Amino acid sequence: MNTRWSPAIYFVLGQLGWFACVLGAARGVGYLGAAFVVVLLVLHLVRVERPVPEIKLIAGVVILGGLWDSALIYFGLLDYPQSTVFHGIAPLWLVSLWGLFAAQFNTTYRWLKHRLPAGALLGALAGPLSFRSGAALGALHFVQVLPATASLAVGWAVMLPLIILLSRRWDGVMDSG
Repeated sequence: MNTRWSPAIYFVLGQLGWFACVLGAARGVGYLGAAFVVVLLVLHLVRVERPVPEIKLIAGVVILGGLWDSALIYFGLLDYPQSTVFHGIAPLWLVSLWGLFAAQFNTTYRWLKHRLPAGALLGALAGPLSFRSGAALGALHFVQVLPATASLAVGWAVMLPLIILLSRRWDGVMDSG
């Protein structure tokens, strides 16, 4: 499935998906970003050697990430003023980003497969930065800045290694190069 350029292509498409979701949410049309992510996920699943494990990975990460993000909303740490349909539940565009993120674990982030401590450190740093960037673009609001940032750092330090473990179990890409 992979070519030499696939990790870079997946990275660029992942960034485009992130911007589509975040900027869409900031303008009250987060569903457009979520639709774009669905298209990217379908293209991914069509290209992989074994789609069933990839579907399991994506579904598992979407569930875990959606629950985690919903907990942050429920406990009043983050707010999504333009896009929360149900109080205390993560918006669709945010949940779709978890699927997009999962699709990159057997491609772009394959290098993390056997580096759990690096994954934890990367999660603790990059997770809160991604959310701060989303807040700066207007997609969300940090209700309690310090507790939210600390919770994101700890949560992502746990979630990223967990996703790495799931990607080891459910790898439908199967290309080590």
